[in-house]
Amino acid sequence: MQAWVIGNWKQNPATSKDVNTLLDNLLVASEDRGADNPYCHLMVAPSCVHLAAVSARLQNASIQVSAQNISAHSATVGAYTGDCSAQQVADAGASWTLLGHSERRQYHHESNDSLLAKLKCAFAQGLGVVLCIGETQEEYDAKQTISVLDEQLAVVESLLQTDSVQTQALAERLIIAYEPVWAIGTGKVPTVSEVSATHQHIKQQIASFAPKSPEVTVLYGGSVNADNADSFAASAMIDGALVGGASLKADSFLAIADAFSRAKG
Repeated sequence: MQAWVIGNWKQNPATSKDVNTLLDNLLVASEDRGADNPYCHLMVAPSCVHLAAVSARLQNASIQVSAQNISAHSATVGAYTGDCSAQQVADAGASWTLLGHSERRQYHHESNDSLLAKLKCAFAQGLGVVLCIGETQEEYDAKQTISVLDEQLAVVESLLQTDSVQTQALAERLIIAYEPVWAIGTGKVPTVSEVSATHQHIKQQIASFAPKSPEVTVLYGGSVNADNADSFAASAMIDGALVGGASLKADSFLAIADAFSRAKG
């Protein structure tokens, strides 16, 4: 299985000039390393306002582009002020979208119902989905990690129950990103053995929903950086990384990709 390293830029960089500087650095650095890496896919998720420009810059590069979110209300068009549909982000050049990031769950109160609607919209427009799941510090301390993740993964089971066609292409169109909320941007990092055990459970849970589907890709996210990437990449259960702050610097982002490329090569 090829690894994935995905950069979630969140509400960064501030200006188009800053975005282009980051892209310049990323393209130069990736060329120096060898643009076509057979062992690790690269993807970036810019903000919606920069999505089309980033897609245009990366059109001939081996770096895919993801949206950070899509509307739950319509896959195409409608009277939904402030929303961007799956069709619109695909038209802007995205081939994937993040869904369910903990910041969306926390600040926008996203539920499984809204995420199910978004999954359906994404797949209807041919977008792949990076579904983010993870527990809070309180849930981790209470040893509720597995039950919390199972509840969040139930949206995948619901999707397959309503649209069995998706089962056939599930492994190609769905990536799970496990991000313990307490590790995002905090510098706190769970042990590799903890993450590996959690990823094994996630893979088993998805397999129980779709036993005929190939194994789904599961990424780790949460204070992943160039210094600790090798330790995570060494685990057979960890298929890559969803990277936050470290993705805003080309060298650190590609160093993480290099770690997974070495481990999976």
